[in-house]
This record gives sequence, C-alpha cells and structure tokens, in this order.
Amino acid sequence: MLVVDDEPLLRLSISAELEDEGFVVLEAGSADDAIRIIERHPEVSLVFTDVDMPGTMDGIRLAGFVRDRWPPIKIIVTSGHRFPGAETLPEGSPFKPKPYVSDEVVR
Repeated sequence: MLVVDDEPLLRLSISAELEDEGFVVLEAGSADDAIRIIERHPEVSLVFTDVDMPGTMDGIRLAGFVRDRWPPIKIIVTSGHRFPGAETLPEGSPFKPKPYVSDEVVR
C-alpha cells in the first residue's frame, strides 16, 4: 500500500495504524514521489492519496494517472478540505473524508 499525503504527521499516523493492521506501507509526500515509488515497487496494490498536494499534480490527477497507467491498483482518495464529486474520481475509487480512522481505510 502507498500512502500519499504532503502533511508528514498525518502520513506517518495513518501509515503506522495501517502497519499495525498488518499492511506493508510505503509513503510519499507528493504525486511525483508516488509515481516514482510505484515504478520501483510493482507490488503496490493500493494507493491512498490526499487531494491537496504540492507538485505537478494533485491527488485527483494522481488517481487518474495511476488508474490509466496501472489499472489493477486500487485507489482511495481523501481530503479534509475539498470533497470531490464522484464524477472526478476514477471509477470504483471511494472517497474518505478527513478525519478518518484506519478501520475505515482497511474496509
């Protein structure tokens, strides 16, 4: 699983909770970093990404890019500020508003 969030404390917190649930978690602070990680780690099967991030693309664009380039990867999108409509998310990609608990992500 790859957790993508530009807020280090939030990223560390959800990553630790997911690791406690038995997941192997990689972390990225931007969409650009996330793409590099996925390219080097073909075992990534899920991307959990925040919407608002710095860099060349936000989490919505990252989700679309991942879906187009690596269709089998599941995607979960989250935000505490912007609530995207279902039409902006790749098909089958749920949205989890912040704050969330790891149980909501695991399901």
